[in-house]
Amino acid sequence: MSEKPPVSKESSSDDSVPDEVWERFIRDTELDIRASAPKEPSARARMVTDRLRKEREAAGAAGVRGRTGKRWGRGERRPAEPAGWRTGPAWQEMNGRRAARKRRMRGVLGVFLAAAVLLVALNPSRALSVVTGGDGSGDTAAAPLPAETAAPTAAPPSFDPDRPTLKEPFRGSPAMQYADGAAGIQLPDATALGGISKERVAAALAATRTFLIESNLSPATLRGERPETALGLIDPLDKELLDQFDTGLVKPDKEHDPLELVSRFDPKKVKLVGDVVKTRGRMTFDKGSDGGVVVHADYTFVYPLVKAAPGSTEVARTIVRRVLDVDVTDPSVTRITPDKLWIARHDVDSANSRCGVYDGYLNPEFADETPSGPTPSGPAVDPYDRSKPVGADRSEDCGTASRT
Repeated sequence: MSEKPPVSKESSSDDSVPDEVWERFIRDTELDIRASAPKEPSARARMVTDRLRKEREAAGAAGVRGRTGKRWGRGERRPAEPAGWRTGPAWQEMNGRRAARKRRMRGVLGVFLAAAVLLVALNPSRALSVVTGGDGSGDTAAAPLPAETAAPTAAPPSFDPDRPTLKEPFRGSPAMQYADGAAGIQLPDATALGGISKERVAAALAATRTFLIESNLSPATLRGERPETALGLIDPLDKELLDQFDTGLVKPDKEHDPLELVSRFDPKKVKLVGDVVKTRGRMTFDKGSDGGVVVHADYTFVYPLVKAAPGSTEVARTIVRRVLDVDVTDPSVTRITPDKLWIARHDVDSANSRCGVYDGYLNPEFADETPSGPTPSGPAVDPYDRSKPVGADRSEDCGTASRT
Protein backbone atom coordinates (compact mmCIF):
# COMPACT_ATOMS: atom_id res chain seq x y z
CA MET A 1 0.00 0.00 0.00
CA SER A 2 2.96 2.32 0.31
CA GLU A 3 4.06 2.08 -3.34
CA LYS A 4 3.20 4.86 -5.66
CA PRO A 5 1.25 3.79 -8.77
CA PRO A 6 3.13 4.17 -12.08
CA VAL A 7 2.51 7.18 -14.20
CA SER A 8 1.50 6.57 -17.75
CA LYS A 9 3.48 8.07 -20.48
CA GLU A 10 0.45 9.83 -21.80
CA SER A 11 -0.06 11.63 -18.54
CA SER A 12 1.18 15.12 -18.28
CA SER A 13 3.69 16.11 -15.67
CA ASP A 14 1.20 18.63 -14.33
CA ASP A 15 -1.31 15.84 -13.45
CA SER A 16 1.09 13.90 -11.20
CA VAL A 17 0.33 13.71 -7.39
CA PRO A 18 3.04 15.08 -5.14
CA ASP A 19 4.75 12.52 -2.92
CA GLU A 20 3.82 14.14 0.42
CA VAL A 21 0.12 14.23 -0.50
CA TRP A 22 0.20 10.65 -1.59
CA GLU A 23 1.86 9.50 1.64
CA ARG A 24 -0.70 11.38 3.78
CA PHE A 25 -3.48 9.65 1.81
CA ILE A 26 -1.93 6.27 2.47
CA ARG A 27 -1.64 6.91 6.25
CA ASP A 28 -5.26 8.12 6.59
CA THR A 29 -6.56 5.13 4.65
CA GLU A 30 -4.70 2.67 6.84
CA LEU A 31 -6.07 4.31 10.02
CA ASP A 32 -9.65 4.11 8.70
CA ILE A 33 -9.26 0.47 7.81
CA ARG A 34 -7.87 -0.41 11.26
CA ALA A 35 -10.64 1.52 13.05
CA SER A 36 -13.42 -0.22 11.12
CA ALA A 37 -11.97 -3.67 11.18
CA PRO A 38 -13.74 -6.13 13.63
CA LYS A 39 -11.85 -6.83 16.87
CA GLU A 40 -12.02 -9.90 19.04
CA PRO A 41 -12.98 -8.96 22.69
CA SER A 42 -10.41 -9.50 25.36
CA ALA A 43 -10.72 -12.28 27.90
CA ARG A 44 -11.66 -9.85 30.71
CA ALA A 45 -14.36 -8.24 28.58
CA ARG A 46 -15.81 -11.67 27.83
CA MET A 47 -15.87 -12.50 31.56
CA VAL A 48 -17.64 -9.26 32.49
CA THR A 49 -20.19 -9.71 29.71
CA ASP A 50 -20.89 -13.29 30.77
CA ARG A 51 -21.30 -12.32 34.45
CA LEU A 52 -23.74 -9.52 33.67
CA ARG A 53 -25.76 -11.84 31.41
CA LYS A 54 -26.04 -14.44 34.18
CA GLU A 55 -27.03 -11.81 36.75
CA ARG A 56 -29.76 -10.47 34.45
CA GLU A 57 -31.08 -13.99 33.98
CA ALA A 58 -31.05 -14.60 37.75
CA ALA A 59 -32.84 -11.29 38.37
CA GLY A 60 -35.48 -12.19 35.80
CA ALA A 61 -36.08 -15.56 37.41
CA ALA A 62 -36.36 -13.92 40.88
CA GLY A 63 -38.91 -11.47 39.47
CA VAL A 64 -41.08 -14.37 38.38
CA ARG A 65 -40.87 -15.90 41.85
CA GLY A 66 -41.74 -12.54 43.39
CA ARG A 67 -44.94 -12.36 41.38
CA THR A 68 -46.01 -15.76 42.71
CA GLY A 69 -45.79 -14.57 46.30
CA LYS A 70 -42.17 -15.29 47.32
CA ARG A 71 -40.30 -12.31 48.71
CA TRP A 72 -36.67 -11.65 49.30
CA GLY A 73 -35.90 -13.19 52.65
CA ARG A 74 -33.00 -14.02 54.88
CA GLY A 75 -30.32 -15.88 52.94
CA GLU A 76 -31.46 -14.45 49.55
CA ARG A 77 -29.74 -11.44 48.08
CA ARG A 78 -30.60 -9.30 45.14
CA PRO A 79 -28.01 -9.25 42.34
CA ALA A 80 -25.27 -6.78 43.12
CA GLU A 81 -25.32 -3.99 40.58
CA PRO A 82 -23.03 -1.00 40.40
CA ALA A 83 -24.49 2.42 41.15
CA GLY A 84 -26.24 3.74 38.10
CA TRP A 85 -26.32 0.33 36.29
CA ARG A 86 -30.00 0.10 35.37
CA THR A 87 -30.91 1.10 38.92
CA GLY A 88 -32.34 4.51 38.42
CA PRO A 89 -31.00 7.23 40.77
CA ALA A 90 -27.61 6.93 42.32
CA TRP A 91 -27.51 5.49 45.86
CA GLN A 92 -26.63 8.87 47.32
CA GLU A 93 -29.77 10.37 45.82
CA MET A 94 -31.90 7.46 47.04
CA ASN A 95 -30.50 7.81 50.55
CA GLY A 96 -31.43 11.47 50.47
CA ARG A 97 -35.00 10.63 49.49
CA ARG A 98 -35.24 8.02 52.23
CA ALA A 99 -34.02 10.53 54.79
CA ALA A 100 -36.63 13.02 53.61
CA ARG A 101 -39.38 10.38 53.93
CA LYS A 102 -38.20 9.52 57.44
CA ARG A 103 -38.29 13.19 58.44
CA ARG A 104 -41.83 13.54 57.10
CA MET A 105 -42.90 10.38 58.92
CA ARG A 106 -41.40 11.62 62.19
CA GLY A 107 -43.28 14.87 61.76
CA VAL A 108 -46.60 13.08 61.26
CA LEU A 109 -45.97 10.81 64.26
CA GLY A 110 -45.12 13.86 66.35
CA VAL A 111 -48.47 15.47 65.50
CA PHE A 112 -50.35 12.30 66.46
CA LEU A 113 -48.39 12.00 69.72
CA ALA A 114 -49.15 15.59 70.66
CA ALA A 115 -52.85 15.03 69.93
CA ALA A 116 -52.85 11.88 72.08
CA VAL A 117 -51.24 13.70 75.02
CA LEU A 118 -53.80 16.50 74.73
CA LEU A 119 -56.68 13.97 74.66
CA VAL A 120 -55.43 12.24 77.79
CA ALA A 121 -55.00 15.56 79.59
CA LEU A 122 -58.44 16.91 78.70
CA ASN A 123 -60.50 13.73 78.75
CA PRO A 124 -58.91 10.69 80.43
CA SER A 125 -61.94 8.42 80.20
CA ARG A 126 -62.43 9.23 76.52
CA ALA A 127 -58.77 8.48 75.84
CA LEU A 128 -59.11 5.17 77.63
CA SER A 129 -62.15 4.27 75.52
CA VAL A 130 -60.15 4.94 72.36
CA VAL A 131 -57.49 2.47 73.51
CA THR A 132 -59.94 -0.20 74.71
CA GLY A 133 -62.43 0.21 71.89
CA GLY A 134 -65.26 1.32 74.19
CA ASP A 135 -67.72 4.11 73.57
CA GLY A 136 -66.27 6.59 76.01
CA SER A 137 -67.68 5.65 79.36
CA GLY A 138 -64.97 3.41 80.66
CA ASP A 139 -67.43 1.68 83.02
CA THR A 140 -65.83 -1.69 82.46
CA ALA A 141 -62.34 -0.32 82.09
CA ALA A 142 -62.11 1.82 85.26
CA ALA A 143 -59.99 0.15 87.90
CA PRO A 144 -61.92 -0.50 91.14
CA LEU A 145 -60.88 1.46 94.19
CA PRO A 146 -59.28 -0.33 97.12
CA ALA A 147 -61.43 -0.80 100.18
CA GLU A 148 -61.99 2.38 102.17
CA THR A 149 -60.27 2.13 105.56
CA ALA A 150 -60.42 5.78 106.64
CA ALA A 151 -62.26 8.95 105.75
CA PRO A 152 -61.04 10.42 102.44
CA THR A 153 -59.30 13.78 102.55
CA ALA A 154 -61.15 15.26 99.56
CA ALA A 155 -63.98 14.65 97.13
CA PRO A 156 -63.25 12.31 94.20
CA PRO A 157 -62.16 13.99 90.95
CA SER A 158 -64.57 14.91 88.21
CA PHE A 159 -65.28 12.32 85.53
CA ASP A 160 -66.38 12.52 81.93
CA PRO A 161 -69.70 14.44 82.06
CA ASP A 162 -71.35 12.17 79.50
CA ARG A 163 -74.87 11.08 80.38
CA PRO A 164 -75.47 7.54 81.68
CA THR A 165 -77.09 4.98 79.39
CA LEU A 166 -79.10 1.80 79.86
CA LYS A 167 -76.00 -0.18 78.95
CA GLU A 168 -73.68 1.89 81.15
CA PRO A 169 -75.77 3.42 83.94
CA PHE A 170 -72.76 4.64 85.97
CA ARG A 171 -71.19 6.48 83.07
CA GLY A 172 -69.61 9.79 84.06
CA SER A 173 -69.78 9.03 87.78
CA PRO A 174 -67.18 8.23 90.48
CA ALA A 175 -69.39 5.20 91.19
CA MET A 176 -67.77 3.52 88.18
CA GLN A 177 -64.94 2.64 90.54
CA TYR A 178 -67.15 1.63 93.47
CA ALA A 179 -67.70 -1.99 94.38
CA ASP A 180 -70.79 -3.87 93.24
CA GLY A 181 -73.46 -4.26 95.92
CA ALA A 182 -72.58 -6.29 99.00
CA ALA A 183 -68.96 -6.64 97.85
CA GLY A 184 -68.48 -3.05 98.96
CA ILE A 185 -69.39 -3.83 102.58
CA GLN A 186 -66.29 -5.39 104.06
CA LEU A 187 -65.82 -6.20 107.72
CA PRO A 188 -62.81 -5.32 109.85
CA ASP A 189 -61.10 -8.04 111.87
CA ALA A 190 -62.88 -8.47 115.19
CA THR A 191 -61.07 -8.22 118.50
CA ALA A 192 -62.17 -8.29 122.13
CA LEU A 193 -62.82 -4.76 123.40
CA GLY A 194 -64.60 -2.96 126.24
CA GLY A 195 -65.41 -6.16 128.05
CA ILE A 196 -67.01 -7.64 124.92
CA SER A 197 -65.58 -10.87 123.59
CA LYS A 198 -64.12 -11.19 120.12
CA GLU A 199 -66.96 -13.54 119.13
CA ARG A 200 -69.67 -11.05 120.12
CA VAL A 201 -67.90 -8.23 118.29
CA ALA A 202 -67.67 -10.41 115.17
CA ALA A 203 -71.36 -11.31 115.44
CA ALA A 204 -72.33 -7.63 115.77
CA LEU A 205 -70.25 -6.70 112.73
CA ALA A 206 -71.83 -9.47 110.65
CA ALA A 207 -75.38 -8.54 111.77
CA THR A 208 -74.76 -4.88 110.90
CA ARG A 209 -73.57 -5.89 107.45
CA THR A 210 -76.69 -8.02 106.91
CA PHE A 211 -78.88 -5.12 108.00
CA LEU A 212 -77.21 -2.78 105.50
CA ILE A 213 -77.64 -5.30 102.70
CA GLU A 214 -81.30 -5.99 103.48
CA SER A 215 -82.19 -2.32 103.93
CA ASN A 216 -80.24 -0.85 100.99
CA LEU A 217 -79.47 -3.59 98.45
CA SER A 218 -82.22 -6.20 98.68
CA PRO A 219 -84.25 -6.17 95.41
CA ALA A 220 -87.49 -6.66 97.36
CA THR A 221 -86.75 -3.70 99.64
CA LEU A 222 -85.74 -1.48 96.72
CA ARG A 223 -89.01 -2.13 94.88
CA GLY A 224 -91.01 -1.02 97.90
CA GLU A 225 -91.76 -4.25 99.73
CA ARG A 226 -91.68 -4.53 103.51
CA PRO A 227 -88.06 -5.22 104.61
CA GLU A 228 -88.87 -8.10 106.93
CA THR A 229 -85.32 -9.40 107.28
CA ALA A 230 -83.93 -5.96 108.14
CA LEU A 231 -86.67 -5.30 110.69
CA GLY A 232 -86.09 -8.72 112.22
CA LEU A 233 -82.52 -7.77 113.07
CA ILE A 234 -83.55 -4.75 115.20
CA ASP A 235 -83.79 -5.39 118.93
CA PRO A 236 -87.53 -5.86 119.65
CA LEU A 237 -87.00 -3.98 122.91
CA ASP A 238 -86.43 -0.81 120.87
CA LYS A 239 -90.17 -0.30 120.42
CA GLU A 240 -89.92 3.41 119.67
CA LEU A 241 -87.80 2.84 116.59
CA LEU A 242 -89.90 -0.08 115.35
CA ASP A 243 -93.20 1.77 115.85
CA GLN A 244 -91.89 4.80 113.99
CA PHE A 245 -90.77 2.64 111.11
CA ASP A 246 -94.01 0.65 110.94
CA THR A 247 -96.03 3.87 110.82
CA GLY A 248 -93.80 5.21 108.04
CA LEU A 249 -94.44 2.15 105.93
CA VAL A 250 -98.22 2.52 106.24
CA LYS A 251 -98.69 6.27 106.50
CA PRO A 252 -95.43 8.10 105.80
CA ASP A 253 -94.92 11.75 106.66
CA LYS A 254 -92.09 14.03 107.70
CA GLU A 255 -92.00 12.59 111.23
CA HIS A 256 -92.43 9.00 110.11
CA ASP A 257 -90.19 8.47 107.15
CA PRO A 258 -89.04 4.91 106.40
CA LEU A 259 -86.21 6.36 104.33
CA GLU A 260 -84.43 7.10 107.59
CA LEU A 261 -83.55 3.39 107.71
CA VAL A 262 -84.13 1.86 104.26
CA SER A 263 -83.88 2.77 100.56
CA ARG A 264 -87.00 2.10 98.49
CA PHE A 265 -88.59 3.25 95.25
CA ASP A 266 -92.14 3.30 93.94
CA PRO A 267 -92.30 0.45 91.38
CA LYS A 268 -95.17 2.19 89.59
CA LYS A 269 -92.89 5.12 88.77
CA VAL A 270 -89.32 3.86 88.43
CA LYS A 271 -87.24 0.71 88.28
CA LEU A 272 -83.56 -0.11 88.64
CA VAL A 273 -81.37 -0.32 85.55
CA GLY A 274 -79.78 -3.74 85.68
CA ASP A 275 -79.12 -5.52 88.94
CA VAL A 276 -76.07 -3.61 90.23
CA VAL A 277 -76.04 -0.96 92.94
CA LYS A 278 -72.66 0.62 93.56
CA THR A 279 -71.38 0.73 97.16
CA ARG A 280 -68.60 2.62 98.87
CA GLY A 281 -67.83 3.01 102.55
CA ARG A 282 -66.32 1.48 105.65
CA MET A 283 -67.22 -0.21 108.92
CA THR A 284 -65.25 0.28 112.13
CA PHE A 285 -65.71 -0.36 115.83
CA ASP A 286 -64.45 1.28 118.97
CA LYS A 287 -64.94 1.25 122.69
CA GLY A 288 -68.20 2.90 123.82
CA SER A 289 -68.27 5.87 126.17
CA ASP A 290 -70.19 3.82 128.78
CA GLY A 291 -68.32 0.60 128.11
CA GLY A 292 -69.04 -2.03 125.55
CA VAL A 293 -68.43 -1.50 121.81
CA VAL A 294 -69.89 0.83 119.19
CA VAL A 295 -70.00 -0.41 115.60
CA HIS A 296 -69.90 2.50 113.17
CA ALA A 297 -71.05 2.08 109.55
CA ASP A 298 -70.78 4.83 106.91
CA TYR A 299 -71.76 3.85 103.35
CA THR A 300 -72.80 5.49 100.09
CA PHE A 301 -75.15 3.67 97.71
CA VAL A 302 -75.64 4.72 94.09
CA TYR A 303 -78.88 3.64 92.37
CA PRO A 304 -79.34 3.89 88.57
CA LEU A 305 -82.99 4.26 87.63
CA VAL A 306 -85.26 4.57 84.64
CA LYS A 307 -88.95 5.37 84.42
CA ALA A 308 -91.25 2.38 84.68
CA ALA A 309 -93.09 3.41 81.50
CA PRO A 310 -92.32 1.04 78.58
CA GLY A 311 -89.68 2.35 76.21
CA SER A 312 -88.06 4.71 78.72
CA THR A 313 -84.34 5.15 78.11
CA GLU A 314 -83.24 8.16 80.20
CA VAL A 315 -81.18 7.05 83.20
CA ALA A 316 -81.09 9.03 86.44
CA ARG A 317 -79.02 8.24 89.51
CA THR A 318 -80.03 8.67 93.14
CA ILE A 319 -77.25 8.67 95.73
CA VAL A 320 -77.87 7.76 99.36
CA ARG A 321 -75.29 8.09 102.12
CA ARG A 322 -76.25 6.25 105.28
CA VAL A 323 -74.69 6.21 108.78
CA LEU A 324 -75.45 3.73 111.57
CA ASP A 325 -74.12 3.38 115.12
CA VAL A 326 -74.88 0.05 116.76
CA ASP A 327 -74.30 -0.45 120.50
CA VAL A 328 -72.91 -3.78 121.63
CA THR A 329 -73.24 -4.08 125.41
CA ASP A 330 -73.07 -6.72 128.10
CA PRO A 331 -76.53 -8.32 128.58
CA SER A 332 -75.80 -8.76 132.27
CA VAL A 333 -75.41 -5.01 132.64
CA THR A 334 -77.79 -3.57 130.01
CA ARG A 335 -81.24 -4.83 129.13
CA ILE A 336 -80.89 -5.94 125.52
CA THR A 337 -81.86 -8.89 123.37
CA PRO A 338 -78.83 -11.08 122.52
CA ASP A 339 -77.90 -11.31 118.82
CA LYS A 340 -80.07 -8.31 117.93
CA LEU A 341 -79.04 -4.80 116.91
CA TRP A 342 -79.56 -1.81 119.13
CA ILE A 343 -79.36 1.12 116.70
CA ALA A 344 -78.15 4.06 118.73
CA ARG A 345 -77.94 6.46 115.77
CA HIS A 346 -79.14 6.57 112.18
CA ASP A 347 -78.66 9.41 109.72
CA VAL A 348 -79.04 9.78 105.98
CA ASP A 349 -78.36 12.19 103.14
CA SER A 350 -79.81 11.69 99.67
CA ALA A 351 -79.25 13.38 96.33
CA ASN A 352 -81.56 13.52 93.32
CA SER A 353 -84.72 12.78 95.24
CA ARG A 354 -87.49 15.34 95.22
CA CYS A 355 -87.22 17.65 98.17
CA GLY A 356 -90.18 18.05 100.50
CA VAL A 357 -91.92 14.85 99.32
CA TYR A 358 -92.73 12.35 102.11
CA ASP A 359 -94.45 9.44 100.44
CA GLY A 360 -92.10 6.77 101.79
CA TYR A 361 -90.11 6.53 98.55
CA LEU A 362 -87.02 8.05 96.98
CA ASN A 363 -88.18 10.06 93.98
CA PRO A 364 -85.48 10.65 91.35
CA GLU A 365 -85.87 13.55 88.94
CA PHE A 366 -85.37 13.14 85.20
CA ALA A 367 -84.19 15.76 82.74
CA ASP A 368 -87.27 15.38 80.54
CA GLU A 369 -89.66 16.19 83.41
CA THR A 370 -91.01 19.52 84.50
CA PRO A 371 -89.57 20.29 87.95
CA SER A 372 -92.05 19.91 90.77
CA GLY A 373 -91.97 20.65 94.48
CA PRO A 374 -90.01 23.45 96.18
CA THR A 375 -87.45 25.29 94.09
CA PRO A 376 -83.94 24.39 95.31
CA SER A 377 -82.45 27.29 97.24
CA GLY A 378 -79.88 25.62 99.46
CA PRO A 379 -76.18 25.16 98.75
CA ALA A 380 -74.93 22.81 96.08
CA VAL A 381 -73.66 19.57 97.59
CA ASP A 382 -71.41 16.92 96.10
CA PRO A 383 -73.06 13.60 97.06
CA TYR A 384 -69.82 11.72 96.31
CA ASP A 385 -67.78 13.75 98.78
CA ARG A 386 -67.16 11.36 101.66
CA SER A 387 -64.48 13.53 103.23
CA LYS A 388 -67.12 15.43 105.23
CA PRO A 389 -69.41 14.06 107.95
CA VAL A 390 -72.91 13.13 106.86
CA GLY A 391 -75.21 16.15 107.12
CA ALA A 392 -72.31 18.65 107.12
CA ASP A 393 -73.85 20.66 104.24
CA ARG A 394 -77.45 19.97 105.14
CA SER A 395 -79.84 22.91 105.04
CA GLU A 396 -83.48 23.44 105.89
CA ASP A 397 -83.91 24.64 102.34
CA CYS A 398 -83.87 22.26 99.42
CA GLY A 399 -80.35 21.97 98.08
CA THR A 400 -79.01 20.80 94.76
CA ALA A 401 -76.56 18.06 93.89
CA SER A 402 -73.47 19.28 92.06
CA ARG A 403 -73.38 15.96 90.21
CA THR A 404 -75.13 12.62 90.20
